[in-house]
Amino acid sequence: MPHPATTLHEPGRAVAPHLRRLLEFAEPRADDVCLDVARGPGPLPAALAGLVRQVTAVDAASPRRPRTPRTPTTTFATGPVRIADLDGPLLDGPLDAVPPSAGSPLEVRRLPRGAVRADACALPYQDRSFSLVTTRFALFHLGCPERMLRELLRVCRRDGRVVIADLVRGNTAGTDRDRIERLRDPNHPGTPSIAGLTELIVSAGANIQRLDVFTIERPLEPWLAGASDPDAADVIRTELLDEVDGGPRTGAKPRIIGGELWFTQSWAHLAVQPI
Repeated sequence: MPHPATTLHEPGRAVAPHLRRLLEFAEPRADDVCLDVARGPGPLPAALAGLVRQVTAVDAASPRRPRTPRTPTTTFATGPVRIADLDGPLLDGPLDAVPPSAGSPLEVRRLPRGAVRADACALPYQDRSFSLVTTRFALFHLGCPERMLRELLRVCRRDGRVVIADLVRGNTAGTDRDRIERLRDPNHPGTPSIAGLTELIVSAGANIQRLDVFTIERPLEPWLAGASDPDAADVIRTELLDEVDGGPRTGAKPRIIGGELWFTQSWAHLAVQPI
């Protein structure tokens, strides 16, 4: 039965439930020296600040040409978010528009204060520099996933952990769901299966310490705000509405909540340790 989720309040800010879940999973310690590798600005470094000794944020997004600004045709309230275990209870609370698309053009946005622009596959840090390394919805978007993962493991201390958050699909699920993702973001690299992601990690030279796989239900419109073009957003919106009315399945499991269109994604959190 759905029940409300409390939002974790920290000095000067509130942490949304999906981010709170990742923070709790990462188990940050007061003496941690943390590195976050992302494809653009994200909320994790700010959420970790105050929980660890030091946070270094790397923006590894590739330079992109600016998009032509467009005005959204409709404005929707984002409403609550429902985050659920695959067979568990639902949670309500705010959700930001992540995972993002390729993000704002690098040339026209500022880096977060203290962030470093660097190549995720060639990080400018010595071996074993960090006790906690995090990456969120970036592993399959910043070049070769195997090379990036080996870099994350290289800069992580032997007794530290690398925490990965990303989209996944079930081991028996097909890839049809990726069609919707690619309509929104043509650069979407494909959603790995849970088995494929764990095999990648093991082959890169790490032990998987913990794994948390869950589904989220989120409002469509904030997610569509990152679509590559408005026509693609209209196609996605139409297909999901058709599915709600009994049309072909998209894999997004859409439904109407409070007069708005919602859909689902499967996410995974993994804590891994270098061998």
